[in-house]
Amino acid sequence: MYIEMLTIVVQEGYAEQVAARFTAPAEVEKAEGFLDLSVMAKRPSKGEQEVIVMIRWASEAHWKAWEVSEPHLEGHRRERERGKPPFVVSSRSATYAVQATKGPAGAE
Repeated sequence: MYIEMLTIVVQEGYAEQVAARFTAPAEVEKAEGFLDLSVMAKRPSKGEQEVIVMIRWASEAHWKAWEVSEPHLEGHRRERERGKPPFVVSSRSATYAVQATKGPAGAE
């Protein structure tokens, strides 16, 4: 499994707007190897709020194929044309190869 984590810092009160954007129907859901997407919001602090978007892929190869796909590139072109929303303070992305997972004791 391979995970992409997007960390987006927004002005307080905008976390729900970011969550709505990432959970709306999108091309990524149709991508081969896409497993799921979760959006988490940290409690506001000093007028800002951190939002984490976790996208799980079956493998690094699936994620790489999505990164160079036309739907993904077109989405980023549209975002550049619109510009960064004024409520976004900063953002960064990181990827992780899952080394191990653990579930409840006794689960098969």
